[in-house]
Amino acid sequence: MPKIKAVNHVAVVVDDMEKSLLFWRDALGIELHELRDVPAEKSQVAFLPVAGAEVELVMPTSDDSGIAKYLAKRGPGLHHICLEVDDIEGMMSQMREKNIRLINEEPRTAADGKKYAFIHPESTGGVLVELYQI
Repeated sequence: MPKIKAVNHVAVVVDDMEKSLLFWRDALGIELHELRDVPAEKSQVAFLPVAGAEVELVMPTSDDSGIAKYLAKRGPGLHHICLEVDDIEGMMSQMREKNIRLINEEPRTAADGKKYAFIHPESTGGVLVELYQI
């Protein structure tokens, strides 16, 4: 049976990365580990590690990206919570068996080889949930 291993990250959509870093990095004192452009998602992501997990700040770099559409519709704020799993295919199968709506029918593979998929907020009480296998 697939298992949840940890909360991997919490993603926050921002409209101004530097302004957001003034709070997360400068006011809270969380070290900025990396600032990375993610062309495949048309976004820029800041990684701020906290106690075995990360806060990820996500800013669109194009008006036609999914993040830009989300930002235009809902404004800045919490985007999703990411749960690290030991077997993403098994977890997705388990979700289907329980009639949980998935956004991705198959896991996607990130540039670094990690597999991920999203669960639709309709099935989670309104929270976008990402499954992540490292």
